Amino acid sequence: MTEKQKDRLKLKIVKYKKALSLDKKYWGGYYHDGQGIRYMIPELYLKISDYKGALRYFNWFTKNFPDDSCFPIFLFEWTFVLFKNNKLEEAEKKLHKTFFSNTYLLDKFLGKEFLDLDKNESSSWEFKNITEHFQYNKKDEEFLTFAVWVGEKLETRQFLDKANRFIELEQQLKTEPSGATRTKIVEELSGFKYDE
Repeated sequence: MTEKQKDRLKLKIVKYKKALSLDKKYWGGYYHDGQGIRYMIPELYLKISDYKGALRYFNWFTKNFPDDSCFPIFLFEWTFVLFKNNKLEEAEKKLHKTFFSNTYLLDKFLGKEFLDLDKNESSSWEFKNITEHFQYNKKDEEFLTFAVWVGEKLETRQFLDKANRFIELEQQLKTEPSGATRTKIVEELSGFKYDE
């Protein structure tokens, strides 16, 4: 990437941040962001390899959108930025959250075949087709060491136990009728998807 291209991306970041600021002002001190601009910024930081700037952005995001569950690709970018800033404990938690938001995304990144788990997928973010919009690849030079780390973390007992329980619950949810049991399953699944 040339310096001119980097400068254009930096200007785009500034433009998006300004749009978010105007959005907050328009809505009287609250963000509405119906266009989802807040999700577009990390990708730009990654393109210019500004991982410190991306980390500052994610810190700002946490403060301003504390209840936002985020979407899988955004969570993946967040995981990568934490890894690049040597915040490995936080990165591992975010890696788990990425998996629980979409069980296909990490396999796509690692170049693995998708497993057909026959599970409940109630949100459009959980579908396999989201991987069609996923541009990151373990073979890209920037992602080589990260891919090794991801592969290792996905093989840990801690992750495998959580992943197996999550998939078991999603499979139960697919056929469980409305009622107390279904409510308990949904509550336990929420712990995987929304808790840090």
